[in-house]
Amino acid sequence: MSIGEMLAATVPMVRTLNLEYLETTPERAVLSLPDQEEYRNHVGGPHAGAMFTLGESASGAIVLAAFGDQLSRAVPLPVNAQIAFKKIALGPVKATATLGRPAAEVVAELDAGVRPEFPVTVRIQREDGAVTTEMTVVWTLRPNN
Repeated sequence: MSIGEMLAATVPMVRTLNLEYLETTPERAVLSLPDQEEYRNHVGGPHAGAMFTLGESASGAIVLAAFGDQLSRAVPLPVNAQIAFKKIALGPVKATATLGRPAAEVVAELDAGVRPEFPVTVRIQREDGAVTTEMTVVWTLRPNN
């Protein structure tokens, strides 16, 4: 089972919004949010809450892809998130997430007994390529006790 299939099966909001996992690797995750009338805002684009969920879901997918081998000793958790809406999003949108620090550096901190924090950057784009939203989600790997 792929990371996208696993998240779709275990995270109800992913299914609610019909998010599609297009690519999930330790280098990047790409998800799409289809244009759905029931999730549109007052200007006809995806609601801000749907956009946030798309971006946070993309960030979580790359975290699982990059650190899935650490799950026996640590749980990934979002620490905080910042989102900036740049342009009106209309129609389907796509989120691309990338790690802000090398995974090996994060794991080295975990090995040293430090609870690492690391940013994941997300860009959400319309079909025409325009960036509508930029987001940063800071994650941690909380060691299991």
